[in-house]
Amino acid sequence: MKSAGTKKALSPREREELLRALKARFEKNMNRHKDLEWANVQAKLQANAEKLWSLNEMERTGGEPDVVGHDKKTGEYIFFDCSAESPDGRASFCYDREALDSRREHKPKNSVIDMAAAMGIELLTEEQYLELQKLGEFDAKTSSWVKTPADIRKLGGALYCDRRYGRVFVGHNGAQSYYSGRAFRGSLRV
Repeated sequence: MKSAGTKKALSPREREELLRALKARFEKNMNRHKDLEWANVQAKLQANAEKLWSLNEMERTGGEPDVVGHDKKTGEYIFFDCSAESPDGRASFCYDREALDSRREHKPKNSVIDMAAAMGIELLTEEQYLELQKLGEFDAKTSSWVKTPADIRKLGGALYCDRRYGRVFVGHNGAQSYYSGRAFRGSLRV
């Protein structure tokens, strides 16, 4: 696996393994992408090596990325992390660099904003998170940081979402907080 500091490309074997995993997930979860065909998605992926690298990072960190939409205007396929629980390979991070730098002790290893940028993905927005929850039940035991509006972040807060008691909730914490049961879900357009 290539690290974030090296060329963002997969070996032929890594590419083949990832495409096989993505195809199997696509075919198993057709409710997430009705009326879309894998052959078209695969063609788009094979033409975008750097996006394929980002999808591999999503996969490697436990996100189980899958197609959740198609933008007819741009022709892009939209992938979200669709793991049942928040990706465990991205847990225990505070929200952003400012929050990380504000911690004097017990600093986490990274922030979700920095990790998402290194992976080449975006955090799900609150609206995208709610759309994801229409496709299944996610984060019944964990929670996921979501992209926080600037006015909330300016006041020191950050938002997260989860599903409890059959409902989806949006909550808040100080951006410098971090928990083993909270990671983040990402999106990628290819």
